[in-house]
Amino acid sequence: MDLKLAIMKRFLRKLINLNIWDGRHRELKNLQKSLPAHLRGSKEAKKAIKELINRGFLNIKQSTGEKNVSLNSHRQKRFLNF
Repeated sequence: MDLKLAIMKRFLRKLINLNIWDGRHRELKNLQKSLPAHLRGSKEAKKAIKELINRGFLNIKQSTGEKNVSLNSHRQKRFLNF
């Protein structure tokens, strides 16, 4: 399986398990803590986040100087196919 796709699935699974939808947010660096240490902040992780935002799965919000992300509830049915 492609590494970027595996990272994308892990990020989505973490946010779904924590119930982080529209109104609730999680800091981007805390989301990356779900990855093994050698992948945190890697080029593949950054590409995975950018891909999720471009596909509309994640909403991004700038708050207190840090980027926060949440799941886009309008795409909720598409998560089942991902």
